[in-house]
Amino acid sequence: MDHRTSTRDVVHALRDVDFPAGKEELVQAAKRAGAHEDIVEALRGMPAERYANREEVARSVRPEPGSDPGTGPAQRAEQARAGGRPGQSQRLRDVPKPPVEDRLDR
Repeated sequence: MDHRTSTRDVVHALRDVDFPAGKEELVQAAKRAGAHEDIVEALRGMPAERYANREEVARSVRPEPGSDPGTGPAQRAEQARAGGRPGQSQRLRDVPKPPVEDRLDR
């Protein structure tokens, strides 16, 4: 894949969106704006909720890792740990087993 999707690209593709907007509205708006398919896929990967503004979209979207030149490794790690908006997509995160669970599995 030659195109690298960044959060900045996703937010830019939504420049004409009137917020609040739902996930499907955001996907359709990006398509109308002629956004690259990678951007549309990143939007499709977000939780189906209503987003109040572009900042909420930026926190919720998961573009290709390492694609945001404006963010350093620590910032990307923090975003991954935070999992977007609080309580959102928590079940999808990889969380190590607690030590007691390891002992019980033996």
